[in-house]
Amino acid sequence: MHAAKNLPLPEPVMTRLKVFFDGACPACSKEIALYQRADRQQAIDWLDVAQTANSLSLPLPRETLLRRFHVQRPDGKIVSGARAFIEVWAALPGWRWLARLCRTPGVPGALEVSYRIFLKLRPALQKFQRRKSSI
Repeated sequence: MHAAKNLPLPEPVMTRLKVFFDGACPACSKEIALYQRADRQQAIDWLDVAQTANSLSLPLPRETLLRRFHVQRPDGKIVSGARAFIEVWAALPGWRWLARLCRTPGVPGALEVSYRIFLKLRPALQKFQRRKSSI
């Protein structure tokens, strides 16, 4: 009987997509809010990494999750960048057509290039947003 107390607890089984986003990024927050409104079936768990107090609950270091958009699929695999957006679109009614289109060969690579350009521009966009909101 005492041996059962020492057994490790089973890992919880993920059944939904988990999205890790930077809520401190104005552009990111606006896009995530759009997706959250579309998630009427609550198929996605949304986690604002900038607001998460317990970094032990994160699957990757906080800095890594804040640098790029990440999702964790129900099978546990973590994907980032353009492929992460495609996973979100595939989970949302009304957006699935976009996920199918973006899974066409060559499209994910082009989306990733575009996303990397956005990441380089993101600090300037954030600075502009902050200045604009303080006016």
